[in-house]
Amino acid sequence: MNKTKILIAAGLGLGQIVIGQSANAQDTLKLKDVVISATKNDQKQSQTGKVVSIISRETLERSHGKSLPELISEQAGIIVAGSGSNPGANKSVFFRGAGSAYAVVLIDGIVQNDPSGNGGAFDLRLFAIDQIDHIEILRGGQSTIYGSDAIAGVINIITKKGGPKGNTIYGVASAGSYETYKGTIGLNGSVDAFTYNINYTHHKTDGISEAANPVGNNTEFDKDGFKTDGVNANFGVKLDQHFSINPFIRYFEGDYKIDEGAFTDGIAANHSVLKNFSTGINSKYEFGTGKINLNYSYQSNSNNTLSSFDGFPYESKGAGRISLLDLFYNQKLGNNLDLLVGIDNRVMKLSAGANKPESNIFAAYGSLFLHDLSVFNLEVGGRYNKHEQYGENYTYTITPSINVIKELKLFGTVSTAFKIPTLNMLFGQYGANLNLKPEKSQNYEAGFSLSLLEDKFSLRGAAFKRDLKDAIIYDFAVGYINQESQKVKGFEIEPAFKVWKLTFNGYYAYTEGNEYNSVNNKVEDFLFRRPKHVFGITTGIQATDNLFVNANFRNFGSRTDGNFTDYVVETLPGYKLLNAYAEYAVAKKRVKIFFDAKNILNEKYNEIIGYNTMGFNFNTGVSFNIR
Repeated sequence: MNKTKILIAAGLGLGQIVIGQSANAQDTLKLKDVVISATKNDQKQSQTGKVVSIISRETLERSHGKSLPELISEQAGIIVAGSGSNPGANKSVFFRGAGSAYAVVLIDGIVQNDPSGNGGAFDLRLFAIDQIDHIEILRGGQSTIYGSDAIAGVINIITKKGGPKGNTIYGVASAGSYETYKGTIGLNGSVDAFTYNINYTHHKTDGISEAANPVGNNTEFDKDGFKTDGVNANFGVKLDQHFSINPFIRYFEGDYKIDEGAFTDGIAANHSVLKNFSTGINSKYEFGTGKINLNYSYQSNSNNTLSSFDGFPYESKGAGRISLLDLFYNQKLGNNLDLLVGIDNRVMKLSAGANKPESNIFAAYGSLFLHDLSVFNLEVGGRYNKHEQYGENYTYTITPSINVIKELKLFGTVSTAFKIPTLNMLFGQYGANLNLKPEKSQNYEAGFSLSLLEDKFSLRGAAFKRDLKDAIIYDFAVGYINQESQKVKGFEIEPAFKVWKLTFNGYYAYTEGNEYNSVNNKVEDFLFRRPKHVFGITTGIQATDNLFVNANFRNFGSRTDGNFTDYVVETLPGYKLLNAYAEYAVAKKRVKIFFDAKNILNEKYNEIIGYNTMGFNFNTGVSFNIR
């Protein structure tokens, strides 16, 4: 019996364990009543004019065969380059046409950043879906609340927390194509005023060759797989009815095999080792109609890469640390007005290299939330930033919304956002420039949301425009400079309905703009790797009490990319992705057996520029929850 069959049989065996009551009750709240924590004011969707999407716990529990980049890429207006390529390849998040480092990732409301990277963006490969409770996505400029990098949007990952009284063991075991195996085991529960959640995930795959084999070459390229391990632990202590503290600790390590480049296999030793460690605390003190929140985190990242050029190996090392303190105060000023004020301090440091440079940015911010005033809601906010190198800058947000009737809401936002120069741009070995200014954007957004038939049908439409100035580019003659202005605009339409046991969710996203590219070394009227037209459809049916089936189809239009072998801009053809998922619940629905199939159409869409695409592949396994 091969390894895959053994693992599946073992997983099915778990289904025979005698199991108690249902684990996580399905959230019955209507979407408009869901509280959004990423606004830092615990607003309901009906009270905010911001464009918010929720990836629910139920959706995540039906996504065990996917990676986090794959799941995020199914959302309107978000392209994750590399989500369908070799699993170990870098994953770049393009949010509403912005570049790959112009969106902020939060974990439990705390900003994640990698000072050692050129863009500073958090790597979505670092987190397993099995460790997440739900995800909040805010579109548009959010720098007033979250500071640097929040130019195009925010992704807030809410981790699993302590469970009911007693102990609960939960986990996932799966196997699939390309010798892929994943296992998660976790323990959560509560004792009096103490809650806890601890989980560990191991993921391994042989993968495929990252580089495409050029026509005429008969030598088979090596596979570029990976092995990852991740631990996530968080605790909650309620000291009294007013004061609670929630410490956390996380560690991730991944070893990724890599190729030399487009159409070029790497030497056997080529690999990249990523390590991420973070620890900190969320705390809250509530009194009367107010509360004080303190978030602190310490994050350490390293990326050691052994690569090659023309077959000759070379090594690069990057490491960085960031300490972040965010203290904010919420106060209700009556039934219809809320106040938010806070301070935010970040110390970033490069831990590799001779000089180990560091930088600091301090901010003070505040917002007023006027809500449920007849049909009107309004958020007005501002932020002051003081950076150790470039000095001062400011941002603001104005977000009104009007509930024209119970079923129809109109909304809009005018805001500014910014991105600070990274430590490598300011102090690095290549092209550093201490005179860099922050990149700044002016953002506009307007739209509507419609809900009919007791929320069985909904439709949301949003248009956006973003003007970015002082964009930082790398000029091969002088290094990093503020030079270019870039413009992006587009819109998103998102219909959804539920009939009987059938659900339907769809979207269409249009994006166009201009951007500097390093092939032609100028701003041109296209966006690398971001198609103008994308639409997607997800349908699901609860066929029986125990059987759920769904399918996801996405169509991506043509897009441009850089061919860095011949240094030309290539127009890549459009492509289609069809995925399917089925799960069958047993043992009072505490055990679920699932099958997940991806790229059923076996589309190939990156080979023109020298990189492979994952063809048809699948995962099957079991998830369980034992009390």
